[in-house]
Amino acid sequence: MPVATQACIKGLTPQQTEELGITLILNNTYHLNLRPGKRVLNASGGAHAFQGWKRNMLTDSGGFQMVSLSSFSEVTEEGVRFASPFTGEPTMLTHSIGADIIMQLDDVVSSLTTGPRVEEAMSRSIRWLDRCIAVHKASGKVNQQNLFAIVQGGLDHSLRDKCLDDMISRKDEVAGYAIGGLSGGEEKGLSKHAAAMDVIDKDCPCPTCKEGVSRAILHHLISHETAAAHAITQHNLVFQARLMGEARDAVIKGTFPRFLKDFFGRYFGDSGYPRWCVDALRTVGVDLLEGKEEATVVDGDGARWEYSADT
Repeated sequence: MPVATQACIKGLTPQQTEELGITLILNNTYHLNLRPGKRVLNASGGAHAFQGWKRNMLTDSGGFQMVSLSSFSEVTEEGVRFASPFTGEPTMLTHSIGADIIMQLDDVVSSLTTGPRVEEAMSRSIRWLDRCIAVHKASGKVNQQNLFAIVQGGLDHSLRDKCLDDMISRKDEVAGYAIGGLSGGEEKGLSKHAAAMDVIDKDCPCPTCKEGVSRAILHHLISHETAAAHAITQHNLVFQARLMGEARDAVIKGTFPRFLKDFFGRYFGDSGYPRWCVDALRTVGVDLLEGKEEATVVDGDGARWEYSADT
């Protein structure tokens, strides 16, 4: 789903976002607790009214900031206490934002972490889920907000299985599940687009591609004019929505492994498959290089955690 970290999809108004067919956005719990803060959100009638978004909204757990902002946070059994980077004032995360889907608070560690801390985080996430369920029931909003559990356990399959089993045993008290603690990123270069007169994707139905906006003009404007952010965001949202729709259809049809091979073949077949993608998918029985002995594999640290207030 598109991420509206600061209660806004960068470059687009809520109306423009909805016109692209987007029905669900994500608000960042940590950032909105800091600014504008609970007092302003409550006074405005919640995050929907505050940002003028009439469709569905999900708020994240805040767990990612436990890793990306570890120097500002303290994790205890009580919860996560952050020091405001603006005032130094301590604050505890709260889900009084008014979202339709609220993720439980989970104990998150870097995907590269090994040893006892991973099991500690997994077990604590289960205990915190029970506390979230109790508070959710007491809030009187069970029919208005959907509480989701988050499966933790790092890269340890046995811990993941245990966490999943424990959370499934609470299936009557949560609305759904998410897989946590596996986000990673990789750097991308833009210089190759400086003289490219083709659109981002000739098969994309987004306004940017349909209107023939070239990669070259986007490269020229991106650091100077907000129009470029507007155009790129339109493309990104449509691309993401189409991709997830195709993935969902493949899961329903039982053809998801073939979908993955086709997707990676289209996007990385010429430039080289990221090794971390190849290795990660092999652990779940999907070999992207099957039947492609001549394929190029590019090394790189795909498990690096990234953080940006502008995400």
